[in-house]
Amino acid sequence: MAGAVTVRDVARLASVSASTVSRALSASELVAPHTRDRILAAARQLGYSANTSARSLITGRTSNFGLVVPDLENPYFASVTKGVQSRALSEGFAVFVADSDEDVRTEIELARKLASQVDGLILCSPRMGNRDLAAVTESTTVVLVNRQLPQVHSITVDDTEIVRQALGHLYALGHRTVAYAGGPATSWSDGQRRNGIRSALSDLPGLKVAEIGSFRPVFGGGMSAADLAVATGATAVLAYNDLMALGILSRLQARGINVPADMSVVGIDDVSAATLVSPALTTVRAPLQKVGTAAVDALIDSIFPDRPPLPPETLPVELIVRASTSVPSRPPLTSREEAGLDERSSNAHQ
Repeated sequence: MAGAVTVRDVARLASVSASTVSRALSASELVAPHTRDRILAAARQLGYSANTSARSLITGRTSNFGLVVPDLENPYFASVTKGVQSRALSEGFAVFVADSDEDVRTEIELARKLASQVDGLILCSPRMGNRDLAAVTESTTVVLVNRQLPQVHSITVDDTEIVRQALGHLYALGHRTVAYAGGPATSWSDGQRRNGIRSALSDLPGLKVAEIGSFRPVFGGGMSAADLAVATGATAVLAYNDLMALGILSRLQARGINVPADMSVVGIDDVSAATLVSPALTTVRAPLQKVGTAAVDALIDSIFPDRPPLPPETLPVELIVRASTSVPSRPPLTSREEAGLDERSSNAHQ
């Protein structure tokens, strides 16, 4: 049986040196494009497969990336993960995926362990504080998703625009009191959205937004938020994400509150389940898989130190109007009625 194809065999067919073949396969930016293409064509023709372990000893690279997400059961993070894996594979990298289960200490430990085993790390919606995050970036190349930190490349969606589109839609329908059911207190995106709410209010005269608290970004979190939203007297509720919005829908229906006639509901992300419920969920769509592919592209660019750092990349969002929103069935509250609700809401939180 013939022996395995070697680097020298590829070099002979491509009429280059063995060292040029090694550079083309491990640090392709150091080889002229036409030469690299000829080498890759020769490798494919011969069926050459690089010895990854040996190459990692020479180059110091593993051809592996790490990805840490807060919750793989959340469709948002599952979609981002699919985008990461698809792009990484097409670029010749494998991905180690780790789920922190929304636990900060677990997230820190996973990030530290993965950092020593991969060429770079993607941290998706990290919940850890800036000090711990900075420590991770000192041990490996990091790209952040839904989080920003100076000198670290980040991929985010436009959280201010998410809020502007959602509130603008509800305002145009005639809603003047909207409840906001927020996500985890440690969520950077939630903080950005709350800032966006305050910014949007200046452009929407007469609108009041009642921020009713922070909740787990899951179906049960929405169930907990629904009753508080009703207590504000709001005619609409904006949820931190679609999973919470679906929980709110369920709880409102269980209480006999009609959606959207009595209460309009808006989510964020446009996960697949948003169209599987009745009424179908109005939401602000984020390009979930594109977030993942953009993170991989940024990580590949970042592992080459001779390239200038890329600016943070903010991806666009889009309002998707479905059946869970409509004009309110009751007129806006009078000033006296609003004052009474404010007092009852304040007493309920004491």
